[in-house]
Amino acid sequence: MDIRLRTVVTVIAVGLLAAAPASAQSQSGSGAAADPAWEMPRLADGQPDIQGYWTTQTFTPMERPEYLGDQEFYTEEEFALLQSQLTVDGADPLARFVIEIEDPEERARQLDQTHRDETYVHYDNAIWLATPVPKGLSTRRTSLIVDPPNGRIPPQNDQAQARAEARRAARGDRGAFDGYELRPHSERCLNYRYNAPPMQPPSYNDIHQIFQTPTHVVIFTEQSTNGPRIIPIDGRPEVSEKIRQWPGDSRGRWEGDTLIIESGHFNDKTAWQGSSRHLKVIERFTRVSDDRIHFTFTVEDPETWDRPWSAEIPLTTTEGPMYEYACHEGNHDIRHIQEVYRNIERQEAEAAR
Repeated sequence: MDIRLRTVVTVIAVGLLAAAPASAQSQSGSGAAADPAWEMPRLADGQPDIQGYWTTQTFTPMERPEYLGDQEFYTEEEFALLQSQLTVDGADPLARFVIEIEDPEERARQLDQTHRDETYVHYDNAIWLATPVPKGLSTRRTSLIVDPPNGRIPPQNDQAQARAEARRAARGDRGAFDGYELRPHSERCLNYRYNAPPMQPPSYNDIHQIFQTPTHVVIFTEQSTNGPRIIPIDGRPEVSEKIRQWPGDSRGRWEGDTLIIESGHFNDKTAWQGSSRHLKVIERFTRVSDDRIHFTFTVEDPETWDRPWSAEIPLTTTEGPMYEYACHEGNHDIRHIQEVYRNIERQEAEAAR
């Protein structure tokens, strides 16, 4: 798998962090403060110009950590402590789970690569996945989800639970490695759970490049298995209901200075957050400063949740270039994945004799 290789020198990283836009690093709430002197950059046809390289990198979790209860925002003190821990030199950018840890000392210990489990054979994330501006919290919000107010995804309804039970029944007592068809979609490089729509922060390679023409908007995410999103904004109709795709089908439009993208036509395999093929996604992009886009999404699926829910994910400017993300090893190596587990099964059977 191709990954973005970024060499980070500690002195430079600290300097860049100190010089980073306040809206990305230390804002007091959920949105950037409006500058009355700022003017929206526009293209020749009058569209707001949202082109460029943007990043969604953040440790802010989709759902609020349970220990925070109904706390919608971190205090200034809590925010400062978390930022200092998450952006310290040597922190693991993939350790998103640390935000769930209430104890600051244990959180710091888990972030440090030298304390990771000895059975963990991955490379040193602090070296290979560090970014010029270290990943921290995007705002003082305790979750990306802003509705419901509890910052949690609504519980799945009876229809969603029935689908999950049907999948379990179809699987029977087969083990996770009994056949290639049981392996997860991400391992086969078919679809990642954070591939848009809706657009979400990936674990790494979190740059999104946006292009615009009078008739289309293109969102090219660095880490994606689906390719660039080419979104018509010229009023053309949706595709046939018979057409279902991993990334669905998207149509956009401008309402004032906000780009609204509505997506549907997902296939039965995507099942994002347990959703069905009837998932609908509405994304909204509003540029609010030279270095920031206010981005929100709302999802609804009556066959999965009894109410819609929404999230807010700041987009901040970053530098390119983007690198090719060529995920294919799960497809190439599925044979070897199966061979390994057939050998394990034979060894276990021999040991049981």
